[in-house]
Amino acid sequence: MHLQTGRRGENIAREFLVKAGYTILEQNWRCGRIEIDIIARQNNTIVFVEVKTRSSRWVADPAQSVDPEKESRISYAAVSYLDMINHEWTFRFDIISILLLPGRRPEIEHFPDAFFPGME
Repeated sequence: MHLQTGRRGENIAREFLVKAGYTILEQNWRCGRIEIDIIARQNNTIVFVEVKTRSSRWVADPAQSVDPEKESRISYAAVSYLDMINHEWTFRFDIISILLLPGRRPEIEHFPDAFFPGME
């Protein structure tokens, strides 16, 4: 159930980004055991997106669940991806929060430039 909710949230986030004019480069891209939910391009910027999905308002804010350790893992994988594609553009890290409540449309919040690993 948890995995299904997460995958559904990632697909909703993907559609949201496409409608906003982003080009999706990868979804569920892996670097070893680390996964980046979505890698997209907005103009000349590579955007690494962490999607946090929840099915209850009583669960902690998904955007706050990306702690420094998670940021560090995402950053490590992002550097590997940038090396792989011979990166020549700027990049940033976004978070998209998806709230799925029964019988309601998904609530989507996008936090562009949500974090930069190593910065407190």
